[in-house]
Amino acid sequence: MCWTQETKQVKTEVMKPTSADFKDNARVALHDPQLQRALGGLPGGLVAQRTAARAALPEFEALRTIGRDVKNHMLANLDVYLERYETKAKENGAQVHWAETANDAREIIAKICRDANAKLITKGKSMVSEEIGLNAHLEDEGFTVVETDLGEYLVQIRHETPSHIVVPALHLTEAQVEAEFRAKHTHLPIDRALPDPAAMVAEARGVMRENYIKADVGITGANFLIAETGSSVIVTNEGNGDLTQSLARVHIVITSIEKVMATLEDVATIVRLLARSATGQEITNYVTISTGPKRPADPDGPEAYHVVILDNGRAELLGTEFREVLRCIRCAACMNHCPVYNAVGGHAYGWVYPGPIGSVLTPAQLGIKAAGHLPNASTFCGACEAVCPVKIPLPGLMRKWREAEFDGGYNGFMAKGALGVYSFLAQRPRLYHTVTRVAALTLSALAGTRGSLRSLPLASGWTRHRDMPAPQGRTFQQLWAEQQQGIAPDV
Repeated sequence: MCWTQETKQVKTEVMKPTSADFKDNARVALHDPQLQRALGGLPGGLVAQRTAARAALPEFEALRTIGRDVKNHMLANLDVYLERYETKAKENGAQVHWAETANDAREIIAKICRDANAKLITKGKSMVSEEIGLNAHLEDEGFTVVETDLGEYLVQIRHETPSHIVVPALHLTEAQVEAEFRAKHTHLPIDRALPDPAAMVAEARGVMRENYIKADVGITGANFLIAETGSSVIVTNEGNGDLTQSLARVHIVITSIEKVMATLEDVATIVRLLARSATGQEITNYVTISTGPKRPADPDGPEAYHVVILDNGRAELLGTEFREVLRCIRCAACMNHCPVYNAVGGHAYGWVYPGPIGSVLTPAQLGIKAAGHLPNASTFCGACEAVCPVKIPLPGLMRKWREAEFDGGYNGFMAKGALGVYSFLAQRPRLYHTVTRVAALTLSALAGTRGSLRSLPLASGWTRHRDMPAPQGRTFQQLWAEQQQGIAPDV
């Protein structure tokens, strides 16, 4: 079977941001039984694997500090290392292209494909390509694009977007995958057995293999660019990345400016953090370093090697209080441990990067007016910061976006009113204490012997699903004062 026969029927749609509809998206996700079954595997899967990997490496916390410092040094000297990378890459025969915007990157890549007289393009997993809507653009230009990562292949044939930055099809159950394969792989025997994931992986491998050989252009992302050697690095658990970049006549790397690293040693340090944080492995199955097109004596490799380096607002972000988010190495540990992501999955966030990292990146890309719900979709439990391998202070950055939302006047009327009342009371301590004492006594009386409230005005979002614990009749300030005076609290 050739992929071309299928993909010409339905083209990839450009991803339209729905971050502004996060509440509605989340409500749908919470009532999706299949999605909830799929998400239920996170605690015993990626979370448990990361915990075990961290426990097996005594220097893990020290390594996090080193990783943070390495990335900070790179960001502080980004221009130097990008120029150094370009120089070395060109010496190795690479062609380096700079793209200020998503449209620039799309046009550069489309032109490379046209100049190569390409028809079939194979593509490895790349969140940057999702960010710029690359597949839809190339298909509009008349090219056939095939995703070769298994998870990306699944979401492509379902005409969906990834729900996770490491496991793109995390939202799918095993039964859904089997049903999708039976519906799409109609050239295979209808009575074939697909009893387990191994059988489904084998089927996907067979379907994809022909495309590697026929591809004119292979596109990959890059986890890192190495300024010292002019190389690009991909970190994968499937052989698709190697086949994508080595069998096609032309290899295109699409990545972003913050992926550059100073030295191979620095990359090795981050790789030790990346695999353990993402999938709980000491190292991924493949860490592939590419340095230019093939040489005369090389048995394989691309004839041409292009690197497209995207800005798309990142340089501007460098000069703001959000610059720390550019340390991200895309391990997804933050979303794996996030109670909100675990409840609603990635699609609810409505854009390319979900979870806590998306709650900081998406407002920077789409604006706080369009993405204001995301930094508010957090319990501020701190789990994301605690597991981030490069110590990005994600709760603090989300708090800054909340402040920006308030300063911009984008909060709803109820939120503004509530904050206004609180501000008025907080500036008047005596009045504040009086009001809180009255409120505590009132709520305690309403709860009675039950000790909790089944409904409460302005808190229906809570009481619709659970009871609200009631105060025990006295405020914290009263209890503190009594303790200071040596009065034993009631039991």
